[in-house]
Amino acid sequence: MGTFRQRIRESINNETLQIALDNNTERRLKGRALAFESIPDWRERRQRAHKIRADVIEHLDSYLSQFITHAEANGMTVHRAKDAAEAIQIVLDIAKDLPQRRRERKENQKEISVDLRLSPVNSVLIAKSKSMVSEEIELNHALEKEGIEVIETDLGEYIVQLRHERPSHIITPAAHLRKEQVAELFHEKLGIPYTTDIPTLTATARKVLREVFLTADIGLSGVNFGIADTGGICVITNEGNARMVTTLPPVHIALMGMERIVPNLDDLALMLSLLPRSATGQKLSVYTQLLHKPLPDQQRHIILLDNGRTRLRNSPLKESLYCIRCGACLNACPVFRELSGHAYIGSDLSIAPYPGPIGSVISPGLLGENYVQLAQASSLCGACKDACPVDIDLPKLLTRVRAGYSSTTDDTPQTAGAGLSASTKFGLRIFARIATHPKLYAASQKFAALGSFLFAPFSQWIRLPAFTGWGYSKDFPRFAGKTFRDGFMESDGLPSGTRIENAWEQAPTLHKIQTQEQAPALQNKITQFTSELTALGGHAYQTQNATQDIIEFLKSRGVHKIHLEPKTLDENILQNAEIDFTHEPDPEIIVGVTNALCGLADTGSILIVDGEGSPLHASLLPEIHIAVLNSSNILSSLSDAMHLVKGTGAAVFITGPSRTADIEMTLTIGVHGPKEIHVFIVDG
Repeated sequence: MGTFRQRIRESINNETLQIALDNNTERRLKGRALAFESIPDWRERRQRAHKIRADVIEHLDSYLSQFITHAEANGMTVHRAKDAAEAIQIVLDIAKDLPQRRRERKENQKEISVDLRLSPVNSVLIAKSKSMVSEEIELNHALEKEGIEVIETDLGEYIVQLRHERPSHIITPAAHLRKEQVAELFHEKLGIPYTTDIPTLTATARKVLREVFLTADIGLSGVNFGIADTGGICVITNEGNARMVTTLPPVHIALMGMERIVPNLDDLALMLSLLPRSATGQKLSVYTQLLHKPLPDQQRHIILLDNGRTRLRNSPLKESLYCIRCGACLNACPVFRELSGHAYIGSDLSIAPYPGPIGSVISPGLLGENYVQLAQASSLCGACKDACPVDIDLPKLLTRVRAGYSSTTDDTPQTAGAGLSASTKFGLRIFARIATHPKLYAASQKFAALGSFLFAPFSQWIRLPAFTGWGYSKDFPRFAGKTFRDGFMESDGLPSGTRIENAWEQAPTLHKIQTQEQAPALQNKITQFTSELTALGGHAYQTQNATQDIIEFLKSRGVHKIHLEPKTLDENILQNAEIDFTHEPDPEIIVGVTNALCGLADTGSILIVDGEGSPLHASLLPEIHIAVLNSSNILSSLSDAMHLVKGTGAAVFITGPSRTADIEMTLTIGVHGPKEIHVFIVDG
């Protein structure tokens, strides 16, 4: 426990860390609050989401069987892994089965990735997007030991990989760093001139990692949700790196915790109305992918990981499996906001893969007694429960971990009070004995009041052990003249003789927050769509002749060749205007033009589906994405559009240009996906 306390003190006394954490927390909380204003019924949605997650965990075997059957029928290969060792071995076996792709890597690629290159240039290269499950099983380290090169492609993950660190937050991995630290890192590792200009740092990462995407043998991603009745997987990202690793390499491996299932697409739409708002303060993430089949000439593997989830499901901590990994509880927690994830360490000094309130439950629940002490780093204030989009009762679960339920599948606690000193355990046992007997507790309060009167003159000399802070950096509070119970019973408006247990039921209803907002009158869908897209940094234009207006746009940018989805523009007119085009992916082309199957008025999103001419590539690889959208295909919201993805091999909802805020929470437009998105809305 001493080492855990020492790490906590180091975090609190680290001025640079505290500034970084304050910046992250303030912006995350403000963004979340603003995003939820657009769905006044969020409390009802939250309760529905809780019931869905409870049903899935209760009937998990049935939902998994349904998911696997449909996924395999779709042409995807599904693997079951009971633990970390099996999951790692599956990845190794897939890598070993790859045909040797002895490419000549460009000389500049050797130079820019030299600090990450752990194996010969002709070894297997894995481009990896963010996956907390991979952190849980320490996948990167295991693969590197076998001579396989793994490169993180999320900006925050790439930064911490260069620093040889674990992520400090499940959503923003580099939240503990300031721009000066990233500037020094890129100067040292990537050889660029020292600069603290965040767009320049982001552009550097884009340039380095573009080569990784284009030459990777395997793309590896996590999974946000698996859809039981379609066999598809949903992967969301803002930067575009997850789209790259699932689209470009010939092999895609999706690493998925077995509990991450939703029954159907309607339930997925509900979860997606809550997850981005809770995680990053967005109505919808920039890229919401739905993958049902491999792309042409591609293998797609799904690894379903147990690794303690079955045991956790059969334990008093089962509710922790409802988690959808949004990170909202971390941002809300007053303890995490002062420590960051690196302070959450086990008894063996290893950093827990999952920190914060939810991590203090699932880290010991999945990985054992080593992390049980984390549950002591909580004030049990309830902020985490209030923030949770699926209403997990985290304070209750944290107390269960403290009581020793983290490694049991019944109601018999093990190692109660783990992580506490013997003297603290003894004191808590005495307190529990007193507090559970009302008359004894009332008497103890009166005794404390008497003690305050007798010892008040000597309070300035009272000291407890230095590590507590009491008497050194914290002052003892003045004892009250009467107990809370006595004061409460004498308060105005409470009938004489009212039992404390019923007091809240009779309290004024002013304590309850009422939402009086009424949904505004339905706006014109085109206007709403345009407004939402513009707010995200995109551009929308109404047009009667999309081909002609797009030609004028291309000429204004000096563009003479585009990647074009067939049947989107009049190709004869393009040729007459001397605009060359191709239907094949080409990373050198800077403009891609696709058709949009629909638009979403409430988020400014468009839906792109796979098909002839590689529209997924055309909307991803170029710096500029142009989409043609029929005005009659603008729908109200995501839930109205979900039926359109049924039967598609792969689809993506795109909500603005690619973006990141991984360095000091500073929004930067244009990361791995397009820097610009232009939607031409065709009337009629």
